Amino acid sequence: MNLPATKRSRQRDRIYFVLRNTRSHPTAEWIHEQVRRLMPKISLGTVYRNLDILTRQGKILELDFGEGTHRYDAFTHEHYHFVCEQCGSIKDLDLPPQTDLHDRVIPFVRGTIRTHRLDFFGVCEHCLKQQN
Repeated sequence: MNLPATKRSRQRDRIYFVLRNTRSHPTAEWIHEQVRRLMPKISLGTVYRNLDILTRQGKILELDFGEGTHRYDAFTHEHYHFVCEQCGSIKDLDLPPQTDLHDRVIPFVRGTIRTHRLDFFGVCEHCLKQQN
């Protein structure tokens, strides 16, 4: 996607820095809390605007796991996620992309497939231990 050039900003750099230094797939609110430690006057609206720009630039992923809020991921390589339905934690899975799925799906879309997203839902190890 070709976007018009966007001026670099200190705020956006800090938001991206915070996001690159977590593997937790945070919400905009969490990112806002972290960036405020570095830039106390930054508003939540500014964080949302910059997350949108970073997403459109392809520097981050905006993820929707059906929980009513979006999560963000600075690791944009193709990868899968496991979502705990109890605690809400999201974990990157170290599993190579299953590109053979493209060949299996192509007859149903009658077009081209560039990429796919696959998420797994269940109960994480930590929550299972707490149940016992």
